[in-house]
Amino acid sequence: MSNPFYQKDILSIKDFSKSDLSLLFSTVNKIETLEFEKRTRICRGKILANLFYEGSTRTKLSFETAMLHIGGNIIGFQDTKGTAIDKGETLSDTIKVVDGYSDAIILRHPTEGAARFAAEIAEKPVINGGSGSEEHPTQAMVDLYTIIAEKKEINGLNIALVGDLKYGRTVYSLLYGLAKYSPNIFLVAPPQLKIRNEIHNDLDNKIKMVEIDDVESIIDKLDVMYVTRIQKERVPDPAEYEKVKGSYIIDNKLVENAKDSLMILHPLPRVGEIKSEIDNTKYAKYFEQAHNGKKLRASLLSLMLNEETI
Repeated sequence: MSNPFYQKDILSIKDFSKSDLSLLFSTVNKIETLEFEKRTRICRGKILANLFYEGSTRTKLSFETAMLHIGGNIIGFQDTKGTAIDKGETLSDTIKVVDGYSDAIILRHPTEGAARFAAEIAEKPVINGGSGSEEHPTQAMVDLYTIIAEKKEINGLNIALVGDLKYGRTVYSLLYGLAKYSPNIFLVAPPQLKIRNEIHNDLDNKIKMVEIDDVESIIDKLDVMYVTRIQKERVPDPAEYEKVKGSYIIDNKLVENAKDSLMILHPLPRVGEIKSEIDNTKYAKYFEQAHNGKKLRASLLSLMLNEETI
């Protein structure tokens, strides 16, 4: 079987087909069944460079853990403080230098288009670890894998995306990923944070989407609720943020009428939109989702850095 991920940049989930994703997800399960010695040979001698111009917990640590899980090594930075970037080094120069040190580069950057720009410069494959409010393709891969692992399929599911749908880069990648299947999508957001027009232009003819502002009215229909925080750092007007913060609170009262099989996901971090009382319920799958990040990214790195599939 040909490997569509080998030496390929991971910039947008739009670049991969449903069959590509199926290969990625099946490789997760194959890696998890390997004995230690075989697993740690997958990327032995390979180096992943983590370049994080923005803060990160799950993306950075899960990529690092994933690379170690399959026998590789990691270099990079979590903060530009103490690097040549603080002295004025350009993104272009940083990429050119690190390209010579590594076998793949993951870049998180506050500027939209930064990952694509880096991919044009680097000879080694570049992974978009979050680019402004643009996309976060590997998070969408984790999200789709988590849904399929729990539900066995995505077609026909009722899925609500709740919260900041305007600036949330995870939302955009996930919607493009979901469009490869046939779910029913509810877009739940306050008017100021509704999905950008580009999604309607791209996906209205490909997937069923309904915009509403009240999650309580559909809670009994939902199979998956994907909650996002309202991102203070991306809302340009502080006064507007004050109007929309706390728009949706997921608590035990809300899920009283939910299906027993409802799964609640969140890319994390959360800042109050899911109450901690939900954590011990059967609905909470967001920590499992975070743990799946290591497994999915190990699968992705194994396919990117080895021509032969497992």
